[in-house]
Amino acid sequence: MARRGPAAAAAAACSKNPFEVKVNREKFPVLGRRVRHAVGLPGVARSRAHAKRQRSLQKEFQQREKCGVFRDRRFGEYDGGMSAEEKAERRFALERQKAFGNKNVYNLNEEEDLTHYGHSLADIEKLNDIVDSDSDAEEKGMLSEELTASHFGGLLSKKKPTEQQNEGGQNPKSRKELVEELIAKSKLEKKERQAQRENTLELTEKLNNDWKEIQALLLQRSSKSETPSQAEEKPKPDEYDVLVRELGFEMKTQPSDRMKTEEELAKEEQEKLQQLEADRLRRMKGEERKESSKKPKHLSADDLADGFLLTKDDRPLLSYGNDMDDEDGEEDSENKESEEESDTESINNPSEGDADEETVLGKRFSKSQKKIKKPNSRRDKEAAQLELPYLFAAPESYEQLQALLLGRTTEEQMDIIARVRKTNHPSLAIGNKAKLEKLFGFLVEYIGELSREGQPRMKTIDELVVVLFELCQMFPKAAGDHMKLLLQEATHSMEEIAERNGLLTFPELDMLLYLKIITVLFPTSDFWHPVVTPSLVYMSQLLTKCAVRTEQDIVKGLFVCCLFLDYTSLAQRFVPELVNFLLGVLHLAIPNKETQGYSLLPPFVSLGKHSNLLVVSEKSGSETWQRQNISLTVLSRSTGKSKIETNNLRLSCVALALALVRRCAVLYGELPSFREIVGPVRLLLSSLMLQATKYPAQLQELHQSVLEKLDVPGTYRPLVCDKRKPVPLKLYTPKIVKVLEFGRKQGSSKQEQERQRLVHKHRRELKGAVREIRRDNQFLAKMQLAEVMERDSERKRKVKQLFQSLAQQEGDWKALKRKKC
Repeated sequence: MARRGPAAAAAAACSKNPFEVKVNREKFPVLGRRVRHAVGLPGVARSRAHAKRQRSLQKEFQQREKCGVFRDRRFGEYDGGMSAEEKAERRFALERQKAFGNKNVYNLNEEEDLTHYGHSLADIEKLNDIVDSDSDAEEKGMLSEELTASHFGGLLSKKKPTEQQNEGGQNPKSRKELVEELIAKSKLEKKERQAQRENTLELTEKLNNDWKEIQALLLQRSSKSETPSQAEEKPKPDEYDVLVRELGFEMKTQPSDRMKTEEELAKEEQEKLQQLEADRLRRMKGEERKESSKKPKHLSADDLADGFLLTKDDRPLLSYGNDMDDEDGEEDSENKESEEESDTESINNPSEGDADEETVLGKRFSKSQKKIKKPNSRRDKEAAQLELPYLFAAPESYEQLQALLLGRTTEEQMDIIARVRKTNHPSLAIGNKAKLEKLFGFLVEYIGELSREGQPRMKTIDELVVVLFELCQMFPKAAGDHMKLLLQEATHSMEEIAERNGLLTFPELDMLLYLKIITVLFPTSDFWHPVVTPSLVYMSQLLTKCAVRTEQDIVKGLFVCCLFLDYTSLAQRFVPELVNFLLGVLHLAIPNKETQGYSLLPPFVSLGKHSNLLVVSEKSGSETWQRQNISLTVLSRSTGKSKIETNNLRLSCVALALALVRRCAVLYGELPSFREIVGPVRLLLSSLMLQATKYPAQLQELHQSVLEKLDVPGTYRPLVCDKRKPVPLKLYTPKIVKVLEFGRKQGSSKQEQERQRLVHKHRRELKGAVREIRRDNQFLAKMQLAEVMERDSERKRKVKQLFQSLAQQEGDWKALKRKKC
């Protein structure tokens, strides 16, 4: 009979129950593809897997922890090729591996622990004796044989009664007697050991004392007996040892007190100012200082009152006049009489003089203080009225600041501003920050007012700039906004003047000082800054649009040029307006302007009404000219100058322009186009050489040094094409990709396809294995649950059976009881 295959079994299953068949339908048929698992029988497969688990897992679960066969697992027991010694060695090695294999797998430094009679040799070498309760015993941890035998049983307990009777010739001792005898013996031994120890200590102390007495003699003898050669032979201490000793005795750093915060410092300053203001008001009112509430210190009768110190000479001066009243004179005469009486009493009575001397000195000191108190209090009152207050409220308007500062010296103004800042520090109150921000704007406006005076108060302005810098560090945003507002107002006013007059004029000294203050308050090296960048644009417009008609305009323009160099010295920015303005200023100093090889840009023209502003006349005042800085007072007065002063001013302007050209040459000397930048200036200075002979010697030397700075040889190199043939770009072989290859990823090689196939197969097998393991766990869980339920049912059956038997017994007992009754 032929064997039936899976197809026949499936067909048979389909004929019996068509609902057990699962058909996997395809979306579309493909020619040449072999169809797998088109028809499945999940019910048949599930029953077959369940039967397989019953044959394997169920039997293993039922036979767990059960073994009915004894197996001899000794190594080499049935191996005839090994001798008995080899078997023993191998078994010993396996035993050691079993003992140390698991816990010492990762401990590579573990050594084998050797033992002797069950005790570790390492512990025996440490000699760690057991410490008993007797701290005075020398042989600690050693128990006598009798004590061990009496308490724990031993040789004495093992002796026969006949042996004990023969040893003593008496009846054997009881256990209690033996213990008492041992206790007495141990106490006697302890007392003997203690006496021996005390004797040893006494001898040791005596030996130490004797050695101390002899040691001094030995040191003296050795020091005297040493020769210079022996002293030289002594080894010198090592440098390392010396360093270690020095470090050991080096003083350790002690922790210092905590540094106070800004808020704490501001609070202390405010309290100090409040105390000083209270003292000033007290002195102004003529009130006396309140004495402290402390009790006076007790003075003994022997105290001579010589422990005080006088900070100044308070001795009263002898004077004649009507300053003192008659009452004061009477008081003085009475005081003199009392002093004379006390002196006579002390002389006549020496015993009482010592006791009364202190009171006499105190009276004299107090009287002298009273004599000088009235004129001093009057002077203090007047001085307190003239003294500045220590507490100032922050000004709410510019008029209030003017009222505080006008009419006072520079030192007083700085004190007032410092006290305003300390009194209104931001950490003391919430609104103080806004007050100090307003103070910054008021001080800037006050600086402008000082600069617009006939004689600018530059010393006060310098002191106020320091205050502005400190406020700017505290409130940078508010300071920047205020300075930007100033620049905006200056720009708008310049545009209004241009619309009204058609020409721009240089600003006054206050705006020029504001531009200088900006270099102090803000960084000028940034690529872009909200205050510095608009300032540079504003100054560029001044140098290109403002007309140059007088010497004052030239001085203002040169001042702006100096500011430009201050702004750009760190960042080394090139400013073409600066070079053009210096070229135009030097052009104004040349009398002959017909032959020139350069061109001028606005606001300068080659020929015109104001083209000879810096031309110096025939040696008028040139001999007395000295090179020095131009005073800013020149900007405040434009008329009333003599011819000599005018020529000196022109020479100073030319010298300043030459100095600025030299600074530009140093600043722009590294630029590739340096020769083209300073080319017109070099030509102009060459034509100015004829006029320079009329200038003073200092100016001629400066002119020559500037020409040397500008005369730089050209280092240009023409552009040359590369002689080598350029390397062509690397060409790549086109990549051919198979198209319409179903079931495979495009653009992969055979090795990659094989690898992908193996990966896919591995994933599929892994999923199948996980699925089988999960089903095995479910099967075992069902088996465990069935076993637990079976045990519970058996227990319930037995309990029920017990209750039935007890009920039967109870019924039988009650029936027997009824029969007896």
